[in-house]
Amino acid sequence: MSRALVLVSLLLTVAILSDAFSTENPTDRRVLVLLDDFAIKSSHSLYFNSLQSRGFDLDFKLADDPKIALQRYGQYLYDALILFSPSTDRFGGSVDAADILDFVDSGHDLIIAADASVSDLIREIAIDCGVDFDEAPVLSKGIGHSVNPANSLVLKVLSASPSAYSANPKSKLSTPPMLTGSAIGLVSVVQARNNARIMISGSLSMFSNRFFSSGVQKAGGSNNYEKSGNEQFLTQISTWVFHERGHLKAVNVRHHRVVETDEPSIYRINDELEYSVEIYEWSGKSWEPYVADDVQVQFYMMSPYILKTMSTDKKGVYYTTFKVPDVYGVFQFKVEYNRLGYTSLSLSKQIPVRPFRHNEYERFITAAFPYYGASFSMMAGFFIFSLVYLYHK
Repeated sequence: MSRALVLVSLLLTVAILSDAFSTENPTDRRVLVLLDDFAIKSSHSLYFNSLQSRGFDLDFKLADDPKIALQRYGQYLYDALILFSPSTDRFGGSVDAADILDFVDSGHDLIIAADASVSDLIREIAIDCGVDFDEAPVLSKGIGHSVNPANSLVLKVLSASPSAYSANPKSKLSTPPMLTGSAIGLVSVVQARNNARIMISGSLSMFSNRFFSSGVQKAGGSNNYEKSGNEQFLTQISTWVFHERGHLKAVNVRHHRVVETDEPSIYRINDELEYSVEIYEWSGKSWEPYVADDVQVQFYMMSPYILKTMSTDKKGVYYTTFKVPDVYGVFQFKVEYNRLGYTSLSLSKQIPVRPFRHNEYERFITAAFPYYGASFSMMAGFFIFSLVYLYHK
């Protein structure tokens, strides 16, 4: 009896974990927040409150907590991770840098904030994401970073001013600084090929209550601002990282001959067909029609034979018509949509194309009329020649 109860409880746990995240509701998720010190929870409470007010369930733990676990029974316990532990050298439990990267590779989101005390562990995770922190603090109360130019998935969203430079303020400069001006990255984002999103900041203080509410005086000028833009900036970035903005889904992929409504199992060369797909964007609360003029479909076999930009009814439906090429084989309908700031869409559907059957060709081909005339004229000429040859002396 006790074994049966244990088995039932395990099954219920797995069911709950597997149903914890829904692709139909991308923002219905739990977020693990790893801290160097629980004091950060209160000193950065404005930022955390903004996340909780948008429906996120935050689970705060110390980075060295021995009970930390990202997954259980093969299912991830969280859908996003926030690392506000720049100085930690080792995570608690069985979590390491490889587990963090596997978490991202599985389609989950990540926010990293660092400062001048950044550890080698946090540097390693950032480098694998395409960002390399600088070795010294900068004037923005943190450290700058450089973006790997070979990594097309990394985007720098906040740079230092053109007059800034990255160096240790406590030592005299003996050589020119390595990073200067707008080449210094302060906040960068990454969207992986599996649509997981990562935010990397060189300043943990940027998220603090003090920086949220403090006034700002513009350097070299007399303009004073009663409140910084940190709260608005970081709120907007977090809505993107946690898929409240720019998250697309495609449904109801259909194709059929123009004169029909049912999807065929095979097409014939030169058939007129129609292809359609519905694309929606998550608004944070519901799916809204996505409107764009750059969604294309390929009719593909080894290489694209047809590339068409689809029209839209501005209600989420994209459609186009085209003629099947005069080539038979196995083709694919392919939609590869990659737009900056949006999740990528990759759709493919395979369909064979056959030639005409022997009884499907036209009985008389217009282009062959001269040959038809030559054949019948030869027959008529031969008949006349035969009459003349046989009956004329």
